Amino acid sequence: MTASGTEVIRVSHVYKQYRQGTYNLSLRHEAGIALKRILGRYVRKEAAAPFFALHDITFSVQAGEAIGIIGRNGAGKTTLLRLLAGITKPTSGSVEVHGRFATLIGLNAGFNNDMSGRKNIYLNAAIFGMPPSETVAIEQQIIDFADIGTFIDMPVKVYSSGMQARLGFSIAIHILPEIIFLDEVLAVGDEAFVRKCTERILRFKAEGRTLVVVSHSLSWVRTLCQRALWLENGHVRMDGPAADVLAAYKESVDLQKL
Repeated sequence: MTASGTEVIRVSHVYKQYRQGTYNLSLRHEAGIALKRILGRYVRKEAAAPFFALHDITFSVQAGEAIGIIGRNGAGKTTLLRLLAGITKPTSGSVEVHGRFATLIGLNAGFNNDMSGRKNIYLNAAIFGMPPSETVAIEQQIIDFADIGTFIDMPVKVYSSGMQARLGFSIAIHILPEIIFLDEVLAVGDEAFVRKCTERILRFKAEGRTLVVVSHSLSWVRTLCQRALWLENGHVRMDGPAADVLAAYKESVDLQKL
């Protein structure tokens, strides 16, 4: 694992331009589009006028740091996480991520629905950069954590959304990533599953892995992160200790409600 204090993420003067009507796609939707591009099945639709979702974003993250990205809807949080995860590219500027990472967003986006859950373990592990020779050693651990029983050998298309989330999360965490990108995925699944996932994420944090969390839950960010980045209208409004940033953000939101 990368030594604590080493820079593992650098975002330098990033701008991201979308066309109106496309910038607010969900991460799950855009990850699905990325898979279709790989498979040669994506058909581009006619685009409309441009819109800048991010303006001159610059920051870095050190190994072992846990940073929460906050802001109102449309602030640019999802766009920034897409860039960090490599789902999309910046219009200008640069994004560097060093080390194996797991993208806990749209947990079933990389699944082939006609393949079994077991075969999708190998497909998804490969997407994360793990070769089959390494995946064999953790296959049973993934299956045990997902806890979907005999469905593991059935096509993913017969899975419920909760079962897909279980398997997707289990695959992501068992590749032992150095960096974890997390976007509200724990809203999916039953209470016991969410509790088990939360415990694993907290364990990763204790092990010194790097966390980048996007959430509307200030308490969730407060629990996981020592630093917060507040985005507003595509700009960095504030970057600093989580307690200070969350307090300022909450005050701003409360004032806007008056």
